[in-house]
Amino acid sequence: MGDLSGQLALVTGACGKLGPIWIEALTRVGARVIGVDVLPGEFDGATSIEVADVTDRDSLLALRARIGTPNVLVNNAGIDQPPSGDAGSAAIEDVPFDDFRRVLDVNLAGTFLATQVFGSAMRDAGRGSIVNLGSLYAGIAPDPSMYDHLQLDPPFLKPPAYGASKAGVLSLTRYFARLWGPYGVRVNALSPGGVLGGQDPEFLRKFTARTPLRRLAEADDLTGPLLFLASEASRYVTGHELRVDGGFTA
Repeated sequence: MGDLSGQLALVTGACGKLGPIWIEALTRVGARVIGVDVLPGEFDGATSIEVADVTDRDSLLALRARIGTPNVLVNNAGIDQPPSGDAGSAAIEDVPFDDFRRVLDVNLAGTFLATQVFGSAMRDAGRGSIVNLGSLYAGIAPDPSMYDHLQLDPPFLKPPAYGASKAGVLSLTRYFARLWGPYGVRVNALSPGGVLGGQDPEFLRKFTARTPLRRLAEADDLTGPLLFLASEASRYVTGHELRVDGGFTA
Protein backbone atom coordinates (compact mmCIF):
# COMPACT_ATOMS: atom_id res chain seq x y z
CA MET A 1 0.00 0.00 0.00
CA GLY A 2 1.05 3.53 -0.72
CA ASP A 3 3.83 3.11 -3.29
CA LEU A 4 4.18 6.52 -4.95
CA SER A 5 7.59 6.04 -6.53
CA GLY A 6 8.33 8.69 -9.12
CA GLN A 7 5.13 10.65 -8.47
CA LEU A 8 4.91 14.34 -7.63
CA ALA A 9 3.02 15.21 -4.46
CA LEU A 10 2.09 18.74 -3.40
CA VAL A 11 1.34 19.54 0.25
CA THR A 12 -0.07 22.95 1.19
CA GLY A 13 0.45 24.34 4.67
CA ALA A 14 3.77 22.51 4.73
CA CYS A 15 5.17 24.28 7.78
CA GLY A 16 2.15 23.79 10.03
CA LYS A 17 1.46 21.13 12.64
CA LEU A 18 0.44 18.35 10.23
CA GLY A 19 2.33 19.39 7.09
CA PRO A 20 5.62 17.76 8.11
CA ILE A 21 3.77 14.51 8.94
CA TRP A 22 2.30 14.30 5.44
CA ILE A 23 5.61 15.27 3.79
CA GLU A 24 7.60 12.63 5.67
CA ALA A 25 5.04 9.92 4.88
CA LEU A 26 4.85 10.73 1.17
CA THR A 27 8.62 10.96 0.86
CA ARG A 28 9.03 7.60 2.60
CA VAL A 29 7.00 5.84 -0.12
CA GLY A 30 8.99 7.34 -2.98
CA ALA A 31 7.11 10.49 -3.92
CA ARG A 32 8.90 13.67 -4.87
CA VAL A 33 7.26 16.10 -2.47
CA ILE A 34 6.92 19.85 -2.81
CA GLY A 35 5.70 21.73 0.22
CA VAL A 36 3.84 25.01 -0.10
CA ASP A 37 3.55 27.69 2.54
CA VAL A 38 3.25 31.46 2.83
CA LEU A 39 6.60 31.64 4.61
CA PRO A 40 9.91 29.92 3.79
CA GLY A 41 10.64 26.77 5.76
CA GLU A 42 13.22 24.03 5.95
CA PHE A 43 12.98 20.27 5.49
CA ASP A 44 15.46 17.61 4.53
CA GLY A 45 17.01 17.59 1.08
CA ALA A 46 14.28 15.33 -0.33
CA THR A 47 11.69 18.07 -0.06
CA SER A 48 11.63 21.56 -1.52
CA ILE A 49 9.53 24.38 -0.08
CA GLU A 50 7.79 26.77 -2.43
CA VAL A 51 6.37 30.07 -1.19
CA ALA A 52 2.78 30.58 -2.32
CA ASP A 53 -0.53 31.70 -0.80
CA VAL A 54 -3.55 29.42 -1.12
CA THR A 55 -5.84 32.45 -0.94
CA ASP A 56 -4.15 34.04 -3.99
CA ARG A 57 -5.05 32.34 -7.28
CA ASP A 58 -2.30 34.11 -9.24
CA SER A 59 0.25 32.86 -6.70
CA LEU A 60 -0.95 29.29 -7.23
CA LEU A 61 -0.98 29.63 -11.02
CA ALA A 62 2.63 30.85 -10.91
CA LEU A 63 3.54 27.86 -8.76
CA ARG A 64 1.87 25.46 -11.19
CA ALA A 65 3.85 27.00 -14.03
CA ARG A 66 7.06 26.33 -12.07
CA ILE A 67 6.44 22.76 -10.89
CA GLY A 68 3.95 21.23 -13.33
CA THR A 69 1.00 18.95 -12.58
CA PRO A 70 1.10 16.90 -9.37
CA ASN A 71 -0.10 13.31 -9.07
CA VAL A 72 -1.18 13.93 -5.49
CA LEU A 73 -2.50 17.13 -3.92
CA VAL A 74 -2.87 17.34 -0.14
CA ASN A 75 -4.95 20.39 0.79
CA ASN A 76 -3.60 20.83 4.29
CA ALA A 77 -3.29 24.63 4.70
CA GLY A 78 -5.57 25.90 7.42
CA ILE A 79 -6.04 28.07 10.49
CA ASP A 80 -6.99 26.53 13.84
CA GLN A 81 -6.94 27.65 17.48
CA PRO A 82 -5.90 24.86 19.87
CA PRO A 83 -7.20 25.17 23.43
CA SER A 84 -4.71 26.94 25.65
CA GLY A 85 -4.64 29.20 28.67
CA ASP A 86 -2.54 31.56 26.58
CA ALA A 87 -5.11 31.79 23.79
CA GLY A 88 -7.16 34.89 23.31
CA SER A 89 -10.85 34.63 24.06
CA ALA A 90 -14.01 36.51 23.24
CA ALA A 91 -17.69 36.09 23.95
CA ILE A 92 -19.48 34.75 20.89
CA GLU A 93 -21.20 38.10 20.31
CA ASP A 94 -17.80 39.79 20.20
CA VAL A 95 -15.97 37.45 17.82
CA PRO A 96 -14.48 39.76 15.17
CA PHE A 97 -16.01 39.14 11.76
CA ASP A 98 -12.60 39.62 10.13
CA ASP A 99 -11.29 36.69 12.20
CA PHE A 100 -14.24 34.55 11.12
CA ARG A 101 -13.76 35.44 7.49
CA ARG A 102 -10.00 34.84 7.58
CA VAL A 103 -10.53 31.24 8.70
CA LEU A 104 -13.02 30.68 5.88
CA ASP A 105 -10.64 32.31 3.40
CA VAL A 106 -7.75 29.98 4.23
CA ASN A 107 -9.49 26.74 5.18
CA LEU A 108 -12.33 26.72 2.67
CA ALA A 109 -11.55 29.19 -0.11
CA GLY A 110 -7.89 28.10 -0.03
CA THR A 111 -8.91 24.48 -0.54
CA PHE A 112 -11.16 25.52 -3.42
CA LEU A 113 -8.46 27.61 -5.12
CA ALA A 114 -5.74 24.97 -4.82
CA THR A 115 -8.16 22.34 -6.14
CA GLN A 116 -9.25 24.65 -8.95
CA VAL A 117 -5.68 25.40 -10.05
CA PHE A 118 -3.94 22.04 -9.56
CA GLY A 119 -6.95 19.74 -9.75
CA SER A 120 -7.97 21.05 -13.15
CA ALA A 121 -4.49 20.20 -14.45
CA MET A 122 -4.85 16.72 -12.93
CA ARG A 123 -8.20 16.40 -14.69
CA ASP A 124 -6.60 17.34 -18.00
CA ALA A 125 -3.88 14.75 -17.36
CA GLY A 126 -6.54 12.12 -16.64
CA ARG A 127 -5.20 11.00 -13.27
CA GLY A 128 -4.52 11.94 -9.68
CA SER A 129 -5.62 11.89 -6.08
CA ILE A 130 -6.68 14.92 -4.04
CA VAL A 131 -6.81 14.58 -0.25
CA ASN A 132 -8.55 17.39 1.61
CA LEU A 133 -8.09 17.88 5.34
CA GLY A 134 -11.38 17.77 7.17
CA SER A 135 -11.76 17.64 10.93
CA LEU A 136 -13.60 16.04 13.80
CA TYR A 137 -15.54 19.30 13.97
CA ALA A 138 -16.71 19.09 10.37
CA GLY A 139 -19.38 16.67 11.58
CA ILE A 140 -19.99 17.53 15.26
CA ALA A 141 -19.85 20.71 17.30
CA PRO A 142 -17.19 21.28 19.98
CA ASP A 143 -18.34 20.83 23.57
CA PRO A 144 -17.59 24.03 25.56
CA SER A 145 -17.19 22.00 28.76
CA MET A 146 -13.99 20.52 27.30
CA TYR A 147 -12.37 23.92 27.82
CA ASP A 148 -14.03 25.30 30.96
CA HIS A 149 -10.99 24.52 33.12
CA LEU A 150 -8.89 27.08 31.24
CA GLN A 151 -8.44 30.27 33.23
CA LEU A 152 -9.84 32.67 30.66
CA ASP A 153 -12.48 35.36 30.90
CA PRO A 154 -14.55 35.15 28.79
CA PRO A 155 -14.18 31.36 28.50
CA PHE A 156 -12.29 29.78 25.61
CA LEU A 157 -14.40 29.04 22.55
CA LYS A 158 -13.32 26.88 19.66
CA PRO A 159 -13.60 29.36 16.76
CA PRO A 160 -17.04 28.93 15.15
CA ALA A 161 -15.55 29.42 11.68
CA TYR A 162 -13.29 26.39 12.06
CA GLY A 163 -15.99 23.71 12.02
CA ALA A 164 -18.00 25.68 9.46
CA SER A 165 -15.00 25.84 7.15
CA LYS A 166 -14.24 22.13 7.50
CA ALA A 167 -17.87 21.18 6.84
CA GLY A 168 -17.54 23.22 3.67
CA VAL A 169 -14.37 21.31 2.78
CA LEU A 170 -16.34 18.05 2.98
CA SER A 171 -18.95 19.48 0.64
CA LEU A 172 -16.25 20.53 -1.83
CA THR A 173 -14.79 17.04 -1.58
CA ARG A 174 -18.04 15.47 -2.71
CA TYR A 175 -18.55 18.14 -5.38
CA PHE A 176 -15.20 17.61 -7.06
CA ALA A 177 -15.36 13.83 -6.65
CA ARG A 178 -18.52 13.76 -8.73
CA LEU A 179 -17.28 16.38 -11.19
CA TRP A 180 -13.90 14.84 -11.93
CA GLY A 181 -14.45 11.14 -11.30
CA PRO A 182 -15.09 10.51 -15.03
CA TYR A 183 -11.64 11.99 -15.73
CA GLY A 184 -9.77 9.68 -13.39
CA VAL A 185 -9.27 12.13 -10.52
CA ARG A 186 -10.28 10.91 -7.06
CA VAL A 187 -11.12 13.41 -4.30
CA ASN A 188 -11.40 12.35 -0.67
CA ALA A 189 -11.20 13.89 2.79
CA LEU A 190 -9.15 12.82 5.79
CA SER A 191 -10.65 14.02 9.08
CA PRO A 192 -8.39 13.66 12.10
CA GLY A 193 -9.77 13.80 15.61
CA GLY A 194 -7.63 15.14 18.43
CA VAL A 195 -3.93 15.04 17.60
CA LEU A 196 -1.41 14.97 20.44
CA GLY A 197 0.52 18.22 20.58
CA GLY A 198 1.22 19.83 23.95
CA GLN A 199 -2.34 20.06 25.27
CA ASP A 200 -2.78 20.57 29.00
CA PRO A 201 -3.37 17.50 31.21
CA GLU A 202 -6.98 18.34 32.09
CA PHE A 203 -7.97 18.73 28.45
CA LEU A 204 -6.26 15.43 27.66
CA ARG A 205 -8.18 13.74 30.49
CA LYS A 206 -11.52 15.06 29.26
CA PHE A 207 -10.87 14.29 25.61
CA THR A 208 -9.56 10.78 26.12
CA ALA A 209 -12.51 9.96 28.40
CA ARG A 210 -14.80 10.69 25.43
CA THR A 211 -12.69 8.69 22.96
CA PRO A 212 -13.25 4.91 22.77
CA LEU A 213 -9.55 4.24 22.08
CA ARG A 214 -8.70 6.37 25.15
CA ARG A 215 -5.98 8.50 23.59
CA LEU A 216 -5.29 11.19 21.06
CA ALA A 217 -3.80 10.45 17.65
CA GLU A 218 -0.06 10.37 17.11
CA ALA A 219 1.73 10.97 13.82
CA ASP A 220 1.92 7.28 12.91
CA ASP A 221 -1.86 6.98 13.30
CA LEU A 222 -2.38 9.48 10.49
CA THR A 223 0.15 8.47 7.87
CA GLY A 224 -1.41 5.13 6.93
CA PRO A 225 -4.82 6.69 6.18
CA LEU A 226 -3.16 9.45 4.14
CA LEU A 227 -1.15 6.99 2.05
CA PHE A 228 -4.23 4.85 1.51
CA LEU A 229 -6.16 7.80 0.08
CA ALA A 230 -3.22 9.18 -1.90
CA SER A 231 -2.26 5.92 -3.58
CA GLU A 232 -3.77 3.28 -5.83
CA ALA A 233 -4.68 1.32 -2.70
CA SER A 234 -7.90 3.38 -2.73
CA ARG A 235 -8.37 3.40 -6.50
CA TYR A 236 -12.13 2.77 -6.18
CA VAL A 237 -12.67 5.28 -3.36
CA THR A 238 -13.80 8.83 -4.07
CA GLY A 239 -16.07 11.37 -2.43
CA HIS A 240 -15.36 9.75 0.94
CA GLU A 241 -14.57 11.19 4.37
CA LEU A 242 -12.16 8.95 6.25
CA ARG A 243 -12.46 9.76 9.96
CA VAL A 244 -9.36 9.01 12.01
CA ASP A 245 -10.72 9.99 15.41
CA GLY A 246 -10.28 6.97 17.68
CA GLY A 247 -14.05 6.46 17.64
CA PHE A 248 -14.89 9.91 19.06
CA THR A 249 -17.82 10.36 16.65
CA ALA A 250 -19.04 6.76 16.92
